[in-house]
Amino acid sequence: MNRSIVVTAALALSLATGVHAGTLTKAGAKQGRSYHLSNYEMGCKTCHDQGMRKPPSDSLCQDCHDLDELINQTSNHEKPWKNPHNNMHYGKKVPCIECHGEHQPKQPLCSNCHNFEFNNFKEN
Repeated sequence: MNRSIVVTAALALSLATGVHAGTLTKAGAKQGRSYHLSNYEMGCKTCHDQGMRKPPSDSLCQDCHDLDELINQTSNHEKPWKNPHNNMHYGKKVPCIECHGEHQPKQPLCSNCHNFEFNNFKEN
């Protein structure tokens, strides 16, 4: 099956069900996010485009996760600088892997200094 069709279907399902971060689940020898299970079936190199010892590149993440759509979904119209995907410190330049973990939960980069909550934040 075509990768883009599988990924688009998985993303649509996760958005429709309100599951954004995806639960960690066993995927072969590793655990991973439930919405990426189809990627696991295609093999680790599907995401590890920089080699197995490095995280996926942002460009690979953005092949499936549109940055402008993420910015829109996480916008706070009353306080636009609080958007984790387009913020006052880094703009749109924070690497995805700084906040999002595929194989284990991560805390968002901003939590190192800030203690506010994002309304729709789920453990990444």
